[in-house]
Amino acid sequence: MPKPKVLIVDDEASMRHMLSLLLKKEGYGVDEAKEGAEALEKLAGEEFDFILCDIRMPKMDGMDFLRRAVEMRLPSTIIMMSAYGTIDTAVEAMKLGAYDYISKPFKTDEVLLTLRKAEERERLIRENISLKKQYHFENIVAKSKEMHEIFETIKKISKYKTTVLITGESGTGKELVARAIHFNSPRADKPFVTINCGAIPENLLESELFGHRKGSFTGAVQSKRGLFEEADEGSIFLDEIGELPLQLQVKLMRVLQEGEIRRVGDTEPIMVDVRIIAATIKDLEREVEGGNFRDDLLYRLNVLNIRIPPLRERKEDIPLLIEHFIGKHNQTLSKRIEGIDPEAMELLLDCEWRGNVRELENVIERAMVLTDEERRIQAKYFALSPGPESEGFRSLSLSGDGLSIKKGSRELEIELIKKALQRTKGNRTQAARLLEISCRALIYKIKDYGI
Repeated sequence: MPKPKVLIVDDEASMRHMLSLLLKKEGYGVDEAKEGAEALEKLAGEEFDFILCDIRMPKMDGMDFLRRAVEMRLPSTIIMMSAYGTIDTAVEAMKLGAYDYISKPFKTDEVLLTLRKAEERERLIRENISLKKQYHFENIVAKSKEMHEIFETIKKISKYKTTVLITGESGTGKELVARAIHFNSPRADKPFVTINCGAIPENLLESELFGHRKGSFTGAVQSKRGLFEEADEGSIFLDEIGELPLQLQVKLMRVLQEGEIRRVGDTEPIMVDVRIIAATIKDLEREVEGGNFRDDLLYRLNVLNIRIPPLRERKEDIPLLIEHFIGKHNQTLSKRIEGIDPEAMELLLDCEWRGNVRELENVIERAMVLTDEERRIQAKYFALSPGPESEGFRSLSLSGDGLSIKKGSRELEIELIKKALQRTKGNRTQAARLLEISCRALIYKIKDYGI
């Protein structure tokens, strides 16, 4: 493994000499610069793992150098040094992007310890990147021909920057496919940023996507980077792209055509290198006909299209998904359920699954919560209707004709709360965690339902 390289930036020759001897003795590769401008010249032609930079220097001082280095997105870890520093100076340096701050005079051990801490951080970052690269298709569970064709498509298109449009019903796993594209690409060690275009109010969405300058609108007390800047050199996943307002569709076109964005309230463009992966449940061609979506944007987004088939078109995946969800929720629920009864499996295979994979997972999780002593999920824990009229998980055994949504929901909540309390031996905090509600909400419901 090559030894880490350090650039020492200090106007004092004695300080550069001392640090150079120390670091070379410890196995570091070392180069020197007398001030910020000279350091930037060296960095233009060579990469360094770490930079030790003094703050007070002639011409370009340390803080100006730090600002320029951050603007240039240098991969180096920067550690600032100063004999005149204060807490405020240290805080300002860290805010600007420095990893750490050392006050002069310092002991040699302090420098080495700081560098080793920085090396450990870099090692952890590399390990995290390596783990992300292992993300292939293990989170997309399928054996159907249709899904394996999608896996092959992902392998082919991942290495390119080309825009991808993923279509499919809600709950089919569009974000999982987007993640697989990113983490199987050369951008896997760069950011993967997601945003649901339909979940953010229109007046805030532009700022979220493109950022804003301080004072550009009421409440903009400081400048903010947008998600496109956060995703620079990586990928951005625009879920529910069909909900994007028309005025922002124009700005997205500029990103696709020119590779640049403009923050709210700013006049200067910012160049970004981002792969765009979009997804929608809408028929965008119909949206174009209705005047809700720009046809030129559709053409730019729909260069590569991946349609994820609904679960009802690939029912051979259902047993495999059920096995996967049982294994997953055995861990989260501390259960030891071994499988599912044939009768229960038959019911699930006969369902239409309007909510697709997400609905199936919810059904399995709820049934597992209700399962006590049995080792296998029983059909009695979900009432499902076969065929195209199926609505998936409807209810437990309800009193009367079971058609009252209000009454049915109340009875279902009571049953689930009782089961959760039994499972946790009355521990309300743990029961609330199982039910995925706050402890306060659980206490209110216990009192309201007289449990």
